[in-house]
Amino acid sequence: MHVTIVTVSVKPEKVEAFKEACRYNHENSILEPGNMRFDILQSTDDPSKFVFYEAYKTQQDAAAHKATAHYLAWRDTVRGLDG
Repeated sequence: MHVTIVTVSVKPEKVEAFKEACRYNHENSILEPGNMRFDILQSTDDPSKFVFYEAYKTQQDAAAHKATAHYLAWRDTVRGLDG
């Protein structure tokens, strides 16, 4: 199993745009071969902070995720939203 944990800070005025982009990425990521878990958590203390927890069966499955159309769309959409 390969697990990736990522923390992201988003500009407060961009939180809703970030969440919308994440919904699309999440909906498609959980359908990927090898995906075991794909969680996006928003902090209750600071709504501009997020944690991604991604689990794939293999390192190759995790790498393949980074080449999917939905990941690339997410990456391009959220670029510049980080705080």
